Amino acid sequence: MQNFRRVTVAFVASTFLALSVQCGIASAQDSKIDIGYVDNGLKLIGTQWTKDPTTGSFAPFIEGSTSSTDDPNQYMADTHCRDDGPDTRDPGCDALDCPATATGGEEGTPVIWKEAPKAITNPGWTDWIPVSGPTCLYDPEPENVLDNIAARILTDFQQLPVNPGTLQAQPFPHTLKGGPTNFYTTAGEQTFNITILGQTVHLTATPANHTYTFGDGTTLGPTPATGYSIPETEWLSNETRTSHTYTETGNYQATVTTSFTGTYSVNNGPPLPINGTLNITTPAKTIHVWKTEKALVADTCQENPNSWGCPGTKPG
Repeated sequence: MQNFRRVTVAFVASTFLALSVQCGIASAQDSKIDIGYVDNGLKLIGTQWTKDPTTGSFAPFIEGSTSSTDDPNQYMADTHCRDDGPDTRDPGCDALDCPATATGGEEGTPVIWKEAPKAITNPGWTDWIPVSGPTCLYDPEPENVLDNIAARILTDFQQLPVNPGTLQAQPFPHTLKGGPTNFYTTAGEQTFNITILGQTVHLTATPANHTYTFGDGTTLGPTPATGYSIPETEWLSNETRTSHTYTETGNYQATVTTSFTGTYSVNNGPPLPINGTLNITTPAKTIHVWKTEKALVADTCQENPNSWGCPGTKPG
């Protein structure tokens, strides 16, 4: 019996590539923060945003509304650095130096961040746990600084040099028509420290969802799925949540747009949500989609280098 080998060749236009050779007998196979002075300092109400449980986005808090995701606490920047006056509590206040951050600027005000349940009127304030000691608050009118930062924080957030990550594809750069191509993104959480109105502001940008654009007129998303790498042996058989199947040969420009949500804190204060998102698109990645042809041939490429499907030859 004459032995044959099965040769699978992928090609587009006049270019082709021998993908596999099997030897053997042929077979089938308007947001803001309310701020004002209270008896012992500067008060920041932490209920000015509410989170939509369906979309996950934040919106300005409306008096009388309820949400299970509201922060249960309210916050205060105690401008005396303690509840009971300058001589009775935290010696760190007297030791804390808040020099001007710019030439000719004003010195800062020592504060201690406090928290209390928002449901209690005239509560007993306790130290906000993430910051155990005094910090500096810089502003000629400290009762206005947090409100002013809140009014511009989205603009500052959208100007951050956030890295969108990269779009990865498997197989790449060549894939097959009719077979799954696995896409995934490397976008990750990022943090930044910047100065706004003389205050040190810590911002965190977190990937919330992704929109994959495959270049052939189809998209996937928005979806929280970042995708993941799979072993090479599964490239043509494993269809992941972020896989895409091209139905025509050609060259396609694929991208992924990531929507980042953000939080910010002022001078080590409580983290507050940014009411808006930052959307960034990766540079385009060219995907070459080829088709396959199969044929039975008598010789191996070692026996006959010019045989059909061997490297450097064209289908006959």
